[in-house]
Amino acid sequence: MFSTQNLSKEWFSNIRADLLAGLVVALALIPEAIAFSSIAGVDPQVGLYASVCIAVVSAIFGGRPGMISAATGAMALLMVTLVKQHGLQYLLVATLLTGVIQIIAGWARIGDVMRFVSKSVMTGFVNALAILIFMAQLPEFHGAGLTMYAMVAGSLAIIYLLPRLTKVVPSPLVAIIVMTIVAIYFQLDVRRVGDLGALPESLPVFLWPQVSWTLETLWIVLPYSVGLASVGLLESLMTAQIVDEMTDTPSNKNRECTGQGLANIVAGLFGGMAGCAMIGQSVINVKSGGRGRLSTFVAGVFLMILLVLLGPWVRQIPMPALVAVMIMVSIGTFSWASFKNMRLHPRSSSLVMIATVSVVVWTHNLALGVGVGVLLSALFFARKVARFLRVTSSLEAESATRTYQVIGQLFFASAGAFTREFDFKEPLKKVIIDVSHAHFWDLTAVSALDQVVLKFRREGAEVQVLGLNEASATLVDRLGIHDKVDADVDVLTH
Repeated sequence: MFSTQNLSKEWFSNIRADLLAGLVVALALIPEAIAFSSIAGVDPQVGLYASVCIAVVSAIFGGRPGMISAATGAMALLMVTLVKQHGLQYLLVATLLTGVIQIIAGWARIGDVMRFVSKSVMTGFVNALAILIFMAQLPEFHGAGLTMYAMVAGSLAIIYLLPRLTKVVPSPLVAIIVMTIVAIYFQLDVRRVGDLGALPESLPVFLWPQVSWTLETLWIVLPYSVGLASVGLLESLMTAQIVDEMTDTPSNKNRECTGQGLANIVAGLFGGMAGCAMIGQSVINVKSGGRGRLSTFVAGVFLMILLVLLGPWVRQIPMPALVAVMIMVSIGTFSWASFKNMRLHPRSSSLVMIATVSVVVWTHNLALGVGVGVLLSALFFARKVARFLRVTSSLEAESATRTYQVIGQLFFASAGAFTREFDFKEPLKKVIIDVSHAHFWDLTAVSALDQVVLKFRREGAEVQVLGLNEASATLVDRLGIHDKVDADVDVLTH
């Protein structure tokens, strides 16, 4: 993982593009970090210091090169109550504990659960975030004059038209520089970055949280830290998956969990709030040419340089330019093909996608939306697999023996259909249940087999179960009761 070859590839294979992309991302991070600090109810420097620390540390220890991590809105929303009731120092403790939980999650290989997230949920997640990013820009237009609209339109024109002429410099960076010059030269009356709040003028310093380190403090921050860690990992892993697809390169999801944890610990020790991966800035980075760890590292370093050394100039950046960049991100993030795919894909896949989008946009809760999507995907999958169960039978009249052949998967969703396929009132001497082409997955399936066998026995028939594969036989032997003593009594409580 840390070989010289990997080090060179991940850090120095795309130096020029990574440097320029990192600068674009640093500029886009400033208003976002300030806005998220406001949501959490803390000073702007808390979000800005967090963004610097998290970007730098995740660049080194994260599992997804080229992905941008910093202070985020999803995390900020979970901090509001803690900050109101207990203040900043408790938020710093919660941030440290969030990091510890995420490191443990990485060691426990929680990143592997991403394989259970379906493509439909991923598409819904992406579309919902694109909508939220666009909606977040709308307040900037409230009460704005023609100048605002003109500058946004001009910025978008530069962003989309410049690449047709040259791709030497990222077009979002050019749009920001040009619009800043225009705003200063013509003294345009538009909102500037400096209007959002005071920017820090010094480097972050080590800050051990000033709280009583007792069990009482732990119980106060633990619920918030668990929520922050869960949402942070979910958004980071989903964003990593998206960047994987955009760049056609793999990432180490478990290492990403650990990297996010280390980043949050460092942020908490330097006066910053908890954060995670940012899909908007990650898309900006990728579309600006950023591919390696250097782009993320540079974004954090440039952000600090911009704030400390170039603060007066940064304060003059017009918000219309940054709004245009975020609109570009929302347009580029949204999966426009999903509209066409709704006519082509199975209805269940479309419903999962729509449900994920609806819940995320309605609640602004990424974890809840993805959870609903994953749950629906599981239910639709179980329903679909249950349909493939088939039971056929043949009768040997002379010996009054009926053989049932079971084909398919037996689990909680198909167990009911399985028991309904048998005629328990038919006068038989012997019943053979052939499950050579079936598989038993859970207790419900084993319980269904018990019920079938015992019902036939009560009717006076001898029952023989044939063809259990090794895994099914192990499960039936451990959980089944039809071949145990007092089975007729036990089945009522099974």
